[in-house]
Amino acid sequence: MRRRALVAGGLSILTAPARAREPVDVALVLAADASGSIDEDELRLQKEGIARAVADARVLEAIRSQPLGRTAFAYVEWGSPGGAATMVPWTVVGDAEGAAIFGRAVVRAPRSLQSWNAIGDAIEHATTLLEACPCEATRRIIDVSGDGPDMRSLTPAPAARDAAVAKGITINALAIIVRAARAGLADAYARDVIGGPGAFVEVAEGRAEFVDALRRKLIREIA
Repeated sequence: MRRRALVAGGLSILTAPARAREPVDVALVLAADASGSIDEDELRLQKEGIARAVADARVLEAIRSQPLGRTAFAYVEWGSPGGAATMVPWTVVGDAEGAAIFGRAVVRAPRSLQSWNAIGDAIEHATTLLEACPCEATRRIIDVSGDGPDMRSLTPAPAARDAAVAKGITINALAIIVRAARAGLADAYARDVIGGPGAFVEVAEGRAEFVDALRRKLIREIA
């Protein structure tokens, strides 16, 4: 598989780029919360969790169970109004090697500069990324994970969600419940963030459950 080096923040990240019009079953944007409520250790746990979940044997089995046996992933960090950033570009995963390449790129990517929770702008960014995806995807999905509600988006999350759904994109969410004040987070994501056929909210009861929750979510989304 041909590989390229993505240079972000001065760090070279080896990726296996998606080829133009390469057919895949799913194009999936993993949009992770990198806002001010997430410290360095917490972001590292999220990134390592993404790498572990994508490489999990059950997730790979779900990928291979589909007609084409390939899923294209991209990794986005969000937080600041209008500040969502693509940290790892489209990478096709069809086997353990592809999963390892994508996972290493996610873990090694430098942290983007983010502040307040702007989930609507993250959805807009991910929608644009999906529309520019070089692969020909049967299904297109945005996977938003976070520990707080939409707060300061330039485009409110419900409006961005509705625009994405109108383009045939499904948005799912992973609510990370880290304190009692976030008890209603899953309901907020169900109301304001998710949309499209079969859209759902997965819940991680604390960061320790992030990997298991993301694995469940990926299997459900892909298979």
